[in-house]
Amino acid sequence: MQIGTVIITVLGLCLFEIISSIDNAVINAEVLGAMSKKAQKWFLLWGFLFAVFIIRGLLPWIIIWATMPSLGPIGSFTAAFSNNPSVHTAIEKASPILLMGGGVFLIFLFFHWLFLETKNFGLRHERFFFRNGLWFFAIISIILSLIVWFSLKINPMLAFSAVIGSTAFFITHGFKENAEKGEQKLLNQKNKMSDLSKILYLEIIDATFSIDGVLGAFAFTLSVPLIIIGNGLGAFILRKLTLSNIDRIKKYMYLKNGAMYSIFVLGLVMLSDAFGMEIPSYMSPLLTFLIIGFFIIKSLNKNKQLSL
Repeated sequence: MQIGTVIITVLGLCLFEIISSIDNAVINAEVLGAMSKKAQKWFLLWGFLFAVFIIRGLLPWIIIWATMPSLGPIGSFTAAFSNNPSVHTAIEKASPILLMGGGVFLIFLFFHWLFLETKNFGLRHERFFFRNGLWFFAIISIILSLIVWFSLKINPMLAFSAVIGSTAFFITHGFKENAEKGEQKLLNQKNKMSDLSKILYLEIIDATFSIDGVLGAFAFTLSVPLIIIGNGLGAFILRKLTLSNIDRIKKYMYLKNGAMYSIFVLGLVMLSDAFGMEIPSYMSPLLTFLIIGFFIIKSLNKNKQLSL
């Protein structure tokens, strides 16, 4: 991989990590605001190391192991960090199965946001879909049926991966809903948890929400070291913002919209790759930059209108 492609990929991963985790960062900022400076520094240093090297390091390894079970836990770990061309070739051959599951997961994630989640309406069609939220389950069921139908014509394992992706979405969605309720409990002034307990709880919540970023990262690259670097850099920047300039970030009211449309596009890229279409490696970071940039400009224009 050329150095230019590596830089663009890492920057794209960094931006995607920041934007996709912004909602969680806002809650974290509110929780940390009621904690001591020492606890905040601990969260930034040791919490960051745990989030990057344990969570964002282990998840790609587990995903590769699940995709290529014949390697075993040790073999998949060494394969994730190996420079051996034959290993990379093996991962490339198995990648459609990985990309199919991840793509379905991200597509479902987008449609759940579009149909059911409260949002700032950035585009006209968003209000229409939100008003017709009861169609969410019908739409994703039809989408899954079509994907499985076409996948069966290529490889039964590809179809099974699509089902696993949908299953993973519903499982993690349940954990996320529980985590969001837990975060609200942390904000309760009557909560007597220690600072250390709150930080550990925040790390567990972060692990739950990091799945989106890790799965989306495979749309950028299959290289685990690059994923760790890009997502790690994004996590570090986001934690710095969490402790300092989160209020400024909150003024960009359409950032979540940008994150979700990025997730949708990355899901489409992964599905296209899984079905054998050749997608240039620079497309995922380029599209991410364009989508996020569009919604940042839209947020700035909206702020100007509100200030008049």
